[in-house]
Amino acid sequence: MFGLGWPEILALVVIALLVFGPDKLPGAAAQAGRMLRQVRQMANNARSDLQDNLGPEFANFDPTDLHPKNFVRKHLLQDLEDDWKRPAADVDDPPSSYDEPYAMAGAGGELAYGEIPPYDSEAT
Repeated sequence: MFGLGWPEILALVVIALLVFGPDKLPGAAAQAGRMLRQVRQMANNARSDLQDNLGPEFANFDPTDLHPKNFVRKHLLQDLEDDWKRPAADVDDPPSSYDEPYAMAGAGGELAYGEIPPYDSEAT
């Protein structure tokens, strides 16, 4: 709930008890609940009115997509996120010919005079 843990919720309850007192706290909590319910209902009504008035081409419109963070994530970073979510089995393994020169160099073998060092195409 809003990223609050039990210690924070307990602190809010204690502060509410100190501010409102034990006799007025239930009434204040009920009033806050009614106000929250009305705000949610107003937001849902505004969303449905917006979707109704935009027409059928915006049937899957979601107002949260207009938030800058969601907008950037959806339109600019979607390809990157798709690549990150792709399982490793989809990635092609490099050919075994790449492994041979590295195995020789990694084993402590030195290059002979005029021999071409191994080339990593991904490193450049």
